[in-house]
Amino acid sequence: MKKIVFLLSILAACTGKKESPAATTPAVPDIALPSLSDQQKADGWKLLFDGKSLEGWRIFKNWKNNTWEVKDGMLHCKPLNEQAKGDGDERSDIMTNDEFGNFEFTCEWKISHAGNSGIIYRVTEEYEQPYFTGPEYQVIDDEGYQPKQSDVHLSGANYDMMAPSVKAAKPAGEWNETKIVVNGKNVEHWLNGQKVVAYELGSADWQKRKDGSKWKDKKGYGMAAQGHIDLQDHGDEVWYRNLMIKKL
Repeated sequence: MKKIVFLLSILAACTGKKESPAATTPAVPDIALPSLSDQQKADGWKLLFDGKSLEGWRIFKNWKNNTWEVKDGMLHCKPLNEQAKGDGDERSDIMTNDEFGNFEFTCEWKISHAGNSGIIYRVTEEYEQPYFTGPEYQVIDDEGYQPKQSDVHLSGANYDMMAPSVKAAKPAGEWNETKIVVNGKNVEHWLNGQKVVAYELGSADWQKRKDGSKWKDKKGYGMAAQGHIDLQDHGDEVWYRNLMIKKL
């Protein structure tokens, strides 16, 4: 009997389960917050977004905000119904508290599949919408947006006024680099290192394009000498990061 008990104890030891190691919580990676190098500071650059809060930003006309949030060091616009009621219950643009006249602005952005947004500059609040005053640097999924857009509606375009000279946008979900230079009446749009638009506000060519665009009856369009930097909520998901500006 003792022999049987001994053999059974050996068998139990061989087939017994080992204790599982204690469960561990995966490490959460640190979020890289925007920052300026010493050289950028010396050159006059200023961060527009600290990656932690909406300090320095507010909603156009102080409408309600149901879309814009700070997420993982980025300005994130949640997707909502595109049809705005005018009081901001569904969507509202976000813009800087400060106004800028002559400047160089840079940022990075990525758009969701079939998404649409825009960067509107020299915006004032005299009229119903930001784009009734400020020109718009188009941000869009060039390939996925439906219906297919004309060239004056592609990424980097001066929206509905001037098409980008080259299609330089990356696919939806990938980061793009934008630069906008406004100096007096001269404006440049850059996309991923390429200058894609250059125009002169108020020139004969600009006026001809305006007369043939959506803005033909908008007397305030492109008239302000300074205004806010505005990020458009078009009802789609979009992300912005590393927003900075240098006054010229």
